[in-house]
Amino acid sequence: GAYVLQVKATDADDPTYGNSARVVYSILQGQPYFSIDPKTGVIRTALPNMDREVKEQYQVLIQAKDMGGQLGGLAGTTTVNITLTDVNDNPPRFPKSIFHLKVPESSHVGSAIGRIRAVDPDFGKNAEIEYNIVPGDGGNLFDITTDEYTQEGVIKLKKPLDFETKKAYTFKVEASNLHLDHRFHSVGPFKDTATVKINVLDMDEPPVFSKPMYTMEVYEDTPVGTIIGAVTAQDLDAGSSSVRYFMDWKNDVDSYFTIDATEGTIATNELLDRESTAQYNFSIIASKVSNPLLTSKVNVIINVLDVNEFPPEISVPYETSVCENAKPGQVIQTITAADKDLSPAGQRFSFKLSSEASNKPNFTVHDYRNNTAGIETRRNGYSRRQQELYFLPVVIEDSSYPVQSSTNTLTIRVCRCDSDGTIQSCNVEAIFLPVGLSTGALIAILLCIVILLVIVVLYVALRRQKKKDTLMTSKEDIRDNVIHYDDEGGGEEDTQAFDIGALRNPKVIEDNKIRRDIKPDTLRFTRHRPPAEDNTDIRDFINQRLQENDVDPSAPPYDSLATYAYEGNGSVAESLSSIDSLTTEADQDYDYLSDWGPRFKILADMFGEEESYNPDKVT
Repeated sequence: GAYVLQVKATDADDPTYGNSARVVYSILQGQPYFSIDPKTGVIRTALPNMDREVKEQYQVLIQAKDMGGQLGGLAGTTTVNITLTDVNDNPPRFPKSIFHLKVPESSHVGSAIGRIRAVDPDFGKNAEIEYNIVPGDGGNLFDITTDEYTQEGVIKLKKPLDFETKKAYTFKVEASNLHLDHRFHSVGPFKDTATVKINVLDMDEPPVFSKPMYTMEVYEDTPVGTIIGAVTAQDLDAGSSSVRYFMDWKNDVDSYFTIDATEGTIATNELLDRESTAQYNFSIIASKVSNPLLTSKVNVIINVLDVNEFPPEISVPYETSVCENAKPGQVIQTITAADKDLSPAGQRFSFKLSSEASNKPNFTVHDYRNNTAGIETRRNGYSRRQQELYFLPVVIEDSSYPVQSSTNTLTIRVCRCDSDGTIQSCNVEAIFLPVGLSTGALIAILLCIVILLVIVVLYVALRRQKKKDTLMTSKEDIRDNVIHYDDEGGGEEDTQAFDIGALRNPKVIEDNKIRRDIKPDTLRFTRHRPPAEDNTDIRDFINQRLQENDVDPSAPPYDSLATYAYEGNGSVAESLSSIDSLTTEADQDYDYLSDWGPRFKILADMFGEEESYNPDKVT
């Protein structure tokens, strides 16, 4: 009676005319599984509990027929395909109640040792099965998982098996549906249980050591051949075999020890030095005599114990200093000690002065009894001038047996410090420096002196260079050089037209802004020259003219060189120079120069009447 679907047929006849359009439905094929309502066309199941696992698909032939008309009983048919959908209505079932498995004792942990299978007639996810081991005998050694492709239960090993310990195991496995349908809970439990029996097979196994690792101790310098320990391995198989031992040679360190092949005793093969190697780590291999290929390995650690053979020493080299103004009892250094031996817990170092230093009143050692000591002053002040360095012998002893000690010498340097005890200088040269100046101040003073010397040297060098450029010696006559300049002079006596010195040193023009190529604007004073006597020597005359020019600021040639040639007495031609004239410049007549042509016009103007000569008009 469960509803499946509804079919509907249409008739094109007039429904108002008799029963021509009235349709009646019936099943021609598909009984007794399905039934149809003749009026509505609703299809329903005709049998209870139809099982998909028995038959999945059904083909139903439906007929629709009208009820009347002149032709009477016209019908049409259609086919309906019905597929049953699966529901989880079947529990899984084991095909047998007991499964027997044989597992070698050498099986590895995590490996699969067997499979069992429960059958569920459902399909898809309704057929998915979950397996579980019922708590009991095998819960700790075995585990089971589901193969998602085959829905088999895979039994795996959780712990190693040992035939000699236990030969068989029995436990139960439960298979249940992973997805349950609450509509079928009343059908019954959807699970099944089976028993699994596992027999452990005896295998020929390697020997087993009594410990997973061996740790041994030996003192350094132990005589060669001394036994320091032993390892033990046994064959646990039913037919027990004897065991042989040997070293697993990997490096040269293994040569320090040997092992007895039968007894497994380990002995020293060389002298050991803890300061060189404090620990040895190697492996021992055990094999069965009956089957040498079956071996096992164990790790052995040997710790080398220390023998007190080295004395303690100062841990680091100290740079100790003391101020000149130090007070008695002042701690100037804290020292510590170190021992090359492996110091056991609680070992103590003691500090003291050597016997020869105990009588000196300079320094003392204060042992703090915590493996440190302080160096203290015993004097009120020290002098670098008297003694710069002090050497203090300190004796350090350890507490091991036998007692070892050493004498360590500390070098103490006397330094100059300020009132707060801050060191200012420890150098030997600093002793001779003024007390009131620090090293930085002295360096600054020396630097200033060097800078001043450099400035003075540069100034002198520049002055010499400038003097060399501006001055001319008497040997550097202007007539020894050919100087070309496009300036037509006024004649032999035109000494004011150009300044020769400007050509020799151009810097003279820049230094002196006054033009020297023309006459100054200052009024020229009329020089009254005394008449020269007839017998006056020309040398005296020249000297007189030189003195006049020296005191006359407006007289040419300024920076030019005027040369007066001394021609001497008794010349037949007499002097050709106008300097020898007995009359003054104003008494002479130069009007004849105007008759010489335009070339001498400038000379005529210069030596003509003074009032007619204008230097500004001369070009």
